[in-house]
Amino acid sequence: MLENVKLGFIGGGAMAEAITAGLVGNNVIPGSNIFISDHKADRCEELAEKYGVQAKVGADFLPKVDFLILAVKPQAASKALAEIKGELTRETVLVSIVAGLTLESLQDSLGERPLVRVMPNTPLAVGAGMTAFAVNDSVDESARAAVQEIFSSSGETVQVKEEQLDAVTGLSGSGPAYGFLVIDALADGGVAAGLKRADAIKLAAQTMLGAAQMVLKTGNHPDVLRDQVTSPAGTTIEGVRVLEKNGLRSSLIEAVVAAAEKSRSLGKK
Repeated sequence: MLENVKLGFIGGGAMAEAITAGLVGNNVIPGSNIFISDHKADRCEELAEKYGVQAKVGADFLPKVDFLILAVKPQAASKALAEIKGELTRETVLVSIVAGLTLESLQDSLGERPLVRVMPNTPLAVGAGMTAFAVNDSVDESARAAVQEIFSSSGETVQVKEEQLDAVTGLSGSGPAYGFLVIDALADGGVAAGLKRADAIKLAAQTMLGAAQMVLKTGNHPDVLRDQVTSPAGTTIEGVRVLEKNGLRSSLIEAVVAAAEKSRSLGKK
């Protein structure tokens, strides 16, 4: 519980709301200690009413927050950093969820201070996010633990080296899209086999959710769990044989690698 922590956001979009919902809903940080700055007054009113946070168009809260999450679009990041530079205390931990914005770039803009770079994904919005983060040398253990608790309120977290964040982007950042494709394709198969569309989608989505939960909760390797449902000369091995023949495994591997490479190339621009 971070009940005494004061947390600010620059940007009140969907990701900022998802993080706020997790924090307030799980009693990690009270809404009265969360400050959100957004350029739309009606959006600020909406967030304040919904979560009990202090939301406004301005950002006069900057000198008093312990953590500040930069949650703006990449093209707006430079302007936002220039505007907040002189307002933050040296102790404030700046947490960026801006894609492609490196720790080095943040330090060039804000000077030496505790900096965290975070890669969340969209299931954060339903409390099932997967967030990876990297820190610079100015982040102490208590700040690192607080960052982990903030994002764990909306899912799972893992700390990685910054150079691994492109791989994270290719896997968990882009991964929900791969999952949606798989669910949609499985549902199509169900329809082709005679199911109603709504039933097929529900069956496919819950099946993928259940498979994921088994991996996370048992700690068993996916191959072990797959063997448990694959009987000799049964239906499952017939389906697996077709998937292997058509390159599902290699396609997913190549998708992750391609997305990671694209992330690296974007970061160099």
